Amino acid sequence: MATTSITTSSPTPATAHRASGAGQVALAVARIGLGFVFLWAFLDKMFGLGYGTGSAKSVLNGGSPSKGFLSHVNVGPLQSFFHSIAGVGIVDWIFMISLLGIGVAMILGAGLRIAAVSSVVLLLGMWAAEWPMAQFAADGTASGSQNPFVDYHIVYALLAVVLGFFATGSRLGLGHWWSTLGVVRKHPVLV
Repeated sequence: MATTSITTSSPTPATAHRASGAGQVALAVARIGLGFVFLWAFLDKMFGLGYGTGSAKSVLNGGSPSKGFLSHVNVGPLQSFFHSIAGVGIVDWIFMISLLGIGVAMILGAGLRIAAVSSVVLLLGMWAAEWPMAQFAADGTASGSQNPFVDYHIVYALLAVVLGFFATGSRLGLGHWWSTLGVVRKHPVLV
């Protein structure tokens, strides 16, 4: 009786971080979706489209995108810190530029590694401001937290890490073209 052995090949280091064709398309769609989350937040805050930000509170009408959110933080150990930076001009600028930059980079598929790191930093800050570990706010009311550790900020941050790691910009994006630019070839962190 003959025996056969089944061997499975491990991915080589060069291909270990590549997804299959269908996987690449799925990651590209997820990348574009996550990019649109950031870009929409920017557009709504800039123009006051009436979803999260009313017209009167838009940046174009003198509104502060950080003041409304950060001044109402009422949970967690960083509460006073967030209150102290609420409405500060440089914080508003950094926040808006981050939303725009992350959104555009994710949608276009260019600069994904920087966008991934930036989005993780931004999302972890927002997670800390909402502090989902708290069941009750400082005034004793229910915080509304549904999970003490993993909320949408963490899920989005994890997705951003995956997208930055897999560098999915060539599918449904400009990633291939972007990676051929001299400055990007010289500084691979810009992929």
